Amino acid sequence: MRELFAALSCLEKELTNTHGVNLNETMILCALGNEHVAASEIAHRTGMLPSHTSKVIGALERQGLIERQLGKQDKRKIYLSLTKEGKSLLEKIKVHEFDIPDLLKPLFKKHHKQQVP
Repeated sequence: MRELFAALSCLEKELTNTHGVNLNETMILCALGNEHVAASEIAHRTGMLPSHTSKVIGALERQGLIERQLGKQDKRKIYLSLTKEGKSLLEKIKVHEFDIPDLLKPLFKKHHKQQVP
């Protein structure tokens, strides 16, 4: 367990130093992509608790990386999407060559194989 935490901390440190966002913020940026998504769906996609998701969303809003819009049909619903700055940052993260800790490399290889058609 300690090794897993250390590997994730190493990855998060690189994200923070290189792009100014932490691992949870990055997961939300990835979960949004180019879509307009409800906060509850973001929590589902990331596996974060709704209360934690809300805090991370607030941090991303303060950074100007995501924005909220009222639903067109149901004005009670709020949808999130990336701002221009958020989309730019997500693209930079996607092309960044991360130094993946050895313990996490099998997970990244598995994910990469799923992405290739």
